[in-house]
Amino acid sequence: MKQIAFLCSEVTITGSPNRRSDAFEHDRTVAALRPEFEKLNLRLTEVSWDDATANWDQFDAVVIGTTWDYWDRSGLFLETLDQIQSKTCLWNSASLVRWNSNKSYLKQFAGSDIGLIPTVWIDSPNQISVEQSFTSLACEEIVLKRQVGAGAEGQYRLRVGDPIPSLTHPMMAQPYLPSIETEGELSLIFIDGQFSHGVVKHAAAGDYRIQSSYGGTEEAINPTEADKSAAAKVIESLEETPLYARVDMLRDDSGELYLMELELIEPYLYPIEGPDLGRLMAEALVRRLA
Repeated sequence: MKQIAFLCSEVTITGSPNRRSDAFEHDRTVAALRPEFEKLNLRLTEVSWDDATANWDQFDAVVIGTTWDYWDRSGLFLETLDQIQSKTCLWNSASLVRWNSNKSYLKQFAGSDIGLIPTVWIDSPNQISVEQSFTSLACEEIVLKRQVGAGAEGQYRLRVGDPIPSLTHPMMAQPYLPSIETEGELSLIFIDGQFSHGVVKHAAAGDYRIQSSYGGTEEAINPTEADKSAAAKVIESLEETPLYARVDMLRDDSGELYLMELELIEPYLYPIEGPDLGRLMAEALVRRLA
């Protein structure tokens, strides 16, 4: 039986006393993967990415899962992935993760036929640079996000004239798109380059953040062929096919889909809404390890 490590974190791993409020998503993922892996002679073991006692040599492959604390130690995280990859197979690869770990990767899609939300990159944020972003984006309301971050942590929704928060990380500013509160955010999941399933994520009433830790909910959808094609373009543009990918998109007032984020590191892949996820992941790993 081949040994597969599911890379997680102290704040998600089963049995930890310090689990995040959304660690149930880790539990759902492991519950979806483990039985399907076992059917194909793959044994899944949860391992925290910063476990100094981990012996990566014992695993035939390591799959990055719920490493939901890496962004405040991104340097150590990337170094750890390099070490893992030097000893065994790692998916997604260390190079793909390094590229995807800073949202400035979105710049590489500029000039393509992939729709992008207009963005101002603020590497050294202060009151002046944030205020100027309203003018640059020609809008009255923006969303400020960390360039290295996830889960809407350190994120702000600001209107012209609002106090500027103290910012200690490189940021990105984008116009606020009201469709996040109406249609919601679309997530299309791909396994080994093939479309698996889609969900739409809704924010709680009065909020715009769609993560479960803020009261967000999700439901399965059958995306249109046009929407699937828009997401597939993103995957096809990559130099290597990721084991898994989640394409997060938002629609503007004209109906055009914009790429919000391409999640290649530690995305929740919605196994409840995609009941074939475990099987597809297991089959993909068997192919890659053959």
